[in-house]
Amino acid sequence: MFALRRACVQRAAAAVSVRSSAASVLAAARPKVALRAPTMPVMARRAYNETPQEAYGYRLAREFQLPDYTPEELANRNNNANLLRLVAAYRMHGHQYAKLDPLGINGPKTTIPELDPARYGLKLGQTFNLSGILHVGKTSDASISREQASLETIVKHLDNTYAGRIAYEFAHIPNSSERRWFAHMVESFEKKKFSADEKKRIQALLTKSEVFDLFMTKKFPQVKRYGLEGAESMMVALDSLFSTANVAGLKDIILCMPHRGRLNLLTDLLEYNPTALFAKVKGTPEYPADEADVCTGDVLSHIAQSLDLTYPQAKQPMHVSLLHNPSHLEAINPVAMGKARAKQMDAFQSGKETDCYLGDRVMCVQLHGDAAFAGQGVVMETLGLSNLPHYTCGGSVHIIVNNQIGYTTPATNSRSTAYSSDVAKMINAPVIHVNGDHPEDVAYATALAVEYRNKFHKDIVLDVTAFRRWGHNELDEPGFTQPNMYKIIRARKSVPKLYEERLVAENIVSPTEVEALRDSWYKKLDADLDAVATYSAPATHLQGKWEGYVSPKEAVTKPVTGVPVDTLKKVGLASVAVPESMHVHQRLHKFHIQARAQRIEANKPVDWATAEAMAFGSLMLEGNNVRISGQDVGRGTFSQRHCMLVDQETERVYTPLNAMAPAGQQGMLEIANSSLSEFAVLGFEFGYSWESPKTLPIWEAQFGDFFNGAQIIIDTFVSSSEAKWLRQSGLVMLLPHGYDGTGPEHSTCRMERFLQLCNDPFNPTQPELPRNPNMHVVFPTTPAQHFHALRRQMVRNFRKPLIVVGPKTLLRLPQAVSTLEEMGPGTTFQPVLADPAIVDPMTVQRVVVCSGKFYYELAKERDAKNLTQQIALVRLEELCPFPVEEVQAQVAQFAHVKDWCYVQEEPQNQGAYTFVEPRLQALVPHKVRYIGRVSAAAPATGVGAIHRKEQAAVLAAAVAL
Repeated sequence: MFALRRACVQRAAAAVSVRSSAASVLAAARPKVALRAPTMPVMARRAYNETPQEAYGYRLAREFQLPDYTPEELANRNNNANLLRLVAAYRMHGHQYAKLDPLGINGPKTTIPELDPARYGLKLGQTFNLSGILHVGKTSDASISREQASLETIVKHLDNTYAGRIAYEFAHIPNSSERRWFAHMVESFEKKKFSADEKKRIQALLTKSEVFDLFMTKKFPQVKRYGLEGAESMMVALDSLFSTANVAGLKDIILCMPHRGRLNLLTDLLEYNPTALFAKVKGTPEYPADEADVCTGDVLSHIAQSLDLTYPQAKQPMHVSLLHNPSHLEAINPVAMGKARAKQMDAFQSGKETDCYLGDRVMCVQLHGDAAFAGQGVVMETLGLSNLPHYTCGGSVHIIVNNQIGYTTPATNSRSTAYSSDVAKMINAPVIHVNGDHPEDVAYATALAVEYRNKFHKDIVLDVTAFRRWGHNELDEPGFTQPNMYKIIRARKSVPKLYEERLVAENIVSPTEVEALRDSWYKKLDADLDAVATYSAPATHLQGKWEGYVSPKEAVTKPVTGVPVDTLKKVGLASVAVPESMHVHQRLHKFHIQARAQRIEANKPVDWATAEAMAFGSLMLEGNNVRISGQDVGRGTFSQRHCMLVDQETERVYTPLNAMAPAGQQGMLEIANSSLSEFAVLGFEFGYSWESPKTLPIWEAQFGDFFNGAQIIIDTFVSSSEAKWLRQSGLVMLLPHGYDGTGPEHSTCRMERFLQLCNDPFNPTQPELPRNPNMHVVFPTTPAQHFHALRRQMVRNFRKPLIVVGPKTLLRLPQAVSTLEEMGPGTTFQPVLADPAIVDPMTVQRVVVCSGKFYYELAKERDAKNLTQQIALVRLEELCPFPVEEVQAQVAQFAHVKDWCYVQEEPQNQGAYTFVEPRLQALVPHKVRYIGRVSAAAPATGVGAIHRKEQAAVLAAAVAL
């Protein structure tokens, strides 16, 4: 490349004059110094038209501390300005010329006009003072002078810096201080030199990874292990990351990754017991025997590990948590972010960390595959959370293990961008590209990424270009679809062996030492395999913050959740108490603040939002935290909640419940108005729930079925994390539901999907079937029931996800109110509510079982037809676990009734019917009839007249004796 540059330079014209307007731009870098106004004759001198890149070079000059030259002096130094433009071009375009692909398939561009010195009028023989242009730092090389560097030396240095085996993309970052920091860090002539011990550690990591894969191939040839062969430098990257983070004082690393290389990382760097892994391969459960009736386990490549690591020069150990992950790629990313934020927020609130910022003690590290990083939308959703209030975790380090292929799909078919990392530019994240064939470069690049993240608390991407020696799994034949790529791969040596040969050549290790390391690690793995015969899985759950919680099979499932009435009043009044200096919206002052305070002071029944606030506040007074997240949750989709108030003049946000008691005497309410995301935000809240059992984490959908953008999180985490991994979660999902003529997507929360995922026994009369539901699904009809359901989440000595089929019209329905006594001492959640209107059960001719807001419409229709004592309305308030004992009590009370109906407003193939019918029928001695809409493809009609006709028909059928 340098020869090409020489030819270009020799053909270049003499230096051209620079218009004096550049003087004021360059001098702007020193704002404390008075600027001299340029003269018109100097401004008029110009030999050629600037390209956009050259104009950009002038703007970049603001970042560097150039002397305050006069226009005349600057004209004499026009070559420095030209050189600055060349340097700026390298910072922006150098990565296109870098040597990043270890296979040589996707080589660098052969011609990049922006990197041609002749473009800027530079020629051989010129020398430059590099002050303010290149941040070369100190150098021990006598042939290099900072004050007098030749163009040849400069171009060679720029090639090595920006177009070598490491490449950088940071010119797109808007913040000039971040760009300047990168330039300072990477442009020094003095590069990090690795000591012999450091090189030996790198070699050991690479060798152990390769030996592990060879061992698995020999001992378990039919197992899909998703080995790391070809990308062993991932181990070096993570070791460098852990070391840099530990020395920098971080206390916790929350790590998430996909399947490839996971077993190598577990056994080689994270100290996971190989015997446990081999036992799993041989079919032994990874969970303790006494949890067999709860846990189903998961596949080999989803195993997790937590441990303490300590590196030399670090002051204290650092805890590393590799999270369980599902097979759905990238779904773990927001979960890891949520857990990382919760961990540090817990430390802040406990008073353990008061002298640091978010991200100073906890770091989220996300590993990705190249195809998944570019292709999975949750990546972009999660990146979108990275700098948001209530969601940022202080910056994540993203490491793309770039195998240049996704299963069988080449890069040309898997993305529309040059790099898989390009999607990270949506948040202006810098990107470091590095050739995975060179482990020392990988270690250096990783350490740089960590330093950037620690300094700016923002996300950064490390793109390690490697390859995959085998197919997507070891049983695939990749040559079917990538014959040329795999000809190259099969003809080349492995990364560990190439590095071993290099160290042998440098006399750092001997061939004997290399073979001894390989042989000793293989023998250790062999001994670990022999130990499988006596292995039994230890209990690793319910430790740390979860100590004291129990498996649900040992739990108190029906705790008393009532609160003293005085406390309820205190919380209710506190929820609308605002400082006198605050300017509250006039309507809110009248209809929210004054109305709530008047009802509470008069001891009148309260509405849904007030009961919810009482649940939040009472839990906070007991030392718990509450976090409610989602789109517009502060106000509430239906303008009902208003748990945060906005000053109408200053827009200052005030959260009244956070001022109930002095600091340290109550928990915190965090109101997280989210981005317009469901997948990532729900995953974030789930991760929060994994980390913080003393926080009530709530995600609310704007409308019920808006959750479906997050279905992957529900399928792979919410409904199954305890069964797969013995990890409890108390996440609450509030899903507004109810048919009121607003169309298909604003009517239903598709509760049938959640109920289908529930593991409650099909026939509840069989006592041998375990009753440990994976989720609780409630469909409450009163504010008190909502109050108790929320408090039950925290009062119990275990955690379960709670799905609340929530109200819309009930938020303001006059009949849907509750007295304070219904939330007072001794009260609790009622899975079934009997009909309060029935005086004599013997007068009842029909029992209608229903749920949710339709109860009020049925009651209104029944009473209008004077059938109040003939038709009993029994409300199922909890659908899962199905309330067997409570339903049996109702069956006994109405033993003489032969006409039993289940009524719902949803279509027959939707709603709760398909879940309730077999369970209810098992308890009722007579045929249970269905009354409701017929099966339908869409949840509801979008035509108002048709909706009203359908609703009237269902109501009429339900009360027609």
